[in-house]
Amino acid sequence: MATSAPLPPVPGAHPSTDTVAAKLKRKLVSLVQPTVLLGPAGIWLFLLLVVPTLMILELSLIPGFRPGEPAGAYGLGNYTKIFELIDGQPIYLWVIARSVLFSVGSMLICLFLGFPVAYWIAIMAPKRWQNLLLVSFVLPLWTSSLLRSYAWITILRPTGVLNSLLGVFNLPPVDILNTQTAVMIGLAYNYLPYMVLILYSSLEKLDRRLLEAASDLGATPQQGFWKVTVPQTLPGIAAGCLLVFITNLGDFVVPELLGGASSMTMARLVYNQFLGATRNWGFGSGLSMLLILGVSIAIALLLKYGDQKAEDF
Repeated sequence: MATSAPLPPVPGAHPSTDTVAAKLKRKLVSLVQPTVLLGPAGIWLFLLLVVPTLMILELSLIPGFRPGEPAGAYGLGNYTKIFELIDGQPIYLWVIARSVLFSVGSMLICLFLGFPVAYWIAIMAPKRWQNLLLVSFVLPLWTSSLLRSYAWITILRPTGVLNSLLGVFNLPPVDILNTQTAVMIGLAYNYLPYMVLILYSSLEKLDRRLLEAASDLGATPQQGFWKVTVPQTLPGIAAGCLLVFITNLGDFVVPELLGGASSMTMARLVYNQFLGATRNWGFGSGLSMLLILGVSIAIALLLKYGDQKAEDF
């Protein structure tokens, strides 16, 4: 079979120069394309997230700043105020500790209640019913957290549904509304569907062959659960726990509606500093930056451990 002769070189062409130019063009395009795609969202995030955060950071460095008053010198007074003693008690530290306690407590409740539900839907329920069960379980998310909180007020108030039900069985009434218990119930209820969804997505990828192999080797169902199921779903557990913790830490509606004066949280304290009687924007900004720092640390842990494979644990 005859082969065609190679084309003669074009006069004045320099292959090495053309190759370098093509490489530079491809590199320029690879740099410009992501910038064009990310530009609108990047500008949006910069204007509505980065700029306000920098403004809050600046206000947090002006001790005791109040609107309408001249700003003083920069300092760390708003941060040291957190450790201030009021009537011999570190009130602000107690508020921070209570916020963390609410977040951790509701996170554990969501984990212990959500894992069996997610396990049943992903492993035990018929395949054709799984999507319907998931939709029915996350149905409360279709309503706002405000409405869900008011529903819990109707249930937990002294003349509410819970005490009426207890009266039917001749049991003594309980006074839960405006207590820390009510806050824990409301937070766990609001964020339980998120935990179930994340755990379900992790359990759905469970390699059941390992469970069968563990059973063939003489492992009991309890041993198979702790030695096979839990290690494989640890990334999902970590992601679900951190997500619930982050959202609970900044929740304002549930503590405000279901908790009393003894259930003050960081979100409510920040609100009081900006819109309350004290109008201490400097201290409120300092608390906001502390809250942002805590959430950022939790997000960093989520990014670090949420995507790891089960073999890494």
